[in-house]
Amino acid sequence: MPFDFDTVIDRAASDSRKWRKYAGRDVLPLWIADMDFAAPPAVTAALRARVDCGIFGYGDLTEKLVESFRDYCRRRYRWEVKPEWLFWLPGLVCGLNVTARAYGTPGEEIISCTPIYQHFREAAVNQGQTHKPVPFVRHGARWEIDFDALERTVTSRTRQLTFCSPHNPLGRAFSRAELERVAALCLRHNLILTSDDIHCDLVLDDTPHVPFATLAPEIAARTVTLMAPSKTYNIPGLGCSVAIIPDPELRKRYDRAAAGIVPDVNLLGLVAGEAAWRHGEPWRQALLAYLRGNRDLLQDFVAHELPGVSMTPVEATYLAWLDVSALQLEAPQKFFEQHGVGLLEGAIYGAPRGHFVRLNFGCRRATLAEALARMKRAVAAR
Repeated sequence: MPFDFDTVIDRAASDSRKWRKYAGRDVLPLWIADMDFAAPPAVTAALRARVDCGIFGYGDLTEKLVESFRDYCRRRYRWEVKPEWLFWLPGLVCGLNVTARAYGTPGEEIISCTPIYQHFREAAVNQGQTHKPVPFVRHGARWEIDFDALERTVTSRTRQLTFCSPHNPLGRAFSRAELERVAALCLRHNLILTSDDIHCDLVLDDTPHVPFATLAPEIAARTVTLMAPSKTYNIPGLGCSVAIIPDPELRKRYDRAAAGIVPDVNLLGLVAGEAAWRHGEPWRQALLAYLRGNRDLLQDFVAHELPGVSMTPVEATYLAWLDVSALQLEAPQKFFEQHGVGLLEGAIYGAPRGHFVRLNFGCRRATLAEALARMKRAVAAR
């Protein structure tokens, strides 16, 4: 069945956070990480059927939902996930905060490789803990983990390492060898490893996604994996995520930390998640092909049409990390916004202010092409 990613869906007058930011202005919003594509038909059909029921009392986890997720893990990652390992959450940010609360106390430390999604830092701060950033290093056309710096950063107060795989905002899909080195560091220093895998089904190149917990039993025993259908199937507003925790003691601590403060998952989120995992694969494959086309257009344009802007290849996600430091702009996000393109300021993710912006290319190709043309005119007019 063909899927159409070029249809114009007018979100400007809707409740879309992405589009409402620039309501009434001629600014193309390529900032927040949601796509301008309708969810898979299988998902919308399942939601319509549930809404037609007309009763919206308290929902509950069903065996069909759990089995759809287990089957998904089996098919995609050859990972045999047991039902008791699963802790359902109303969002991945909630999951990050519960892990900080569960496995650390005020004054202790959490390490992350930066730049990183801002909620990694905020989760530590919210619990009175110290977030210690370890910057990625750029080697040619690739951002890489600085393992020596990671090793030096660990102290007697460090309790956790939080990781994003695939990486937001760098667009890296990490190799098995890289993940094994991260896991080995956690084993050496007795650290809990929390991995945000929300973009795991958006790998654009040939590198297969490897969940940390599949590397070895001793790694699974200290790993919390956070997954959700939200980014892949463009349903973040429905709020359905899951923490996978193989170790029973870690599960008990997680459950205690969540008690009384984590609400149940929205029943429509559960319906959408089941439909996405069970029936969404043909749509996902079509989406990946479209995103590859957008990625290639973007990378070629940056290389040949945007002097002073550079980027590394995007291996996964629909997010591009643009280095604009050569433009010497004090506020690059505001600069491009004034020229009709809404990007995300890289400093939010811990990058040096004025050096980077993040661009979301999960949009119609015509929208991306127009945004790039505006950026070209902006750079030329400096």
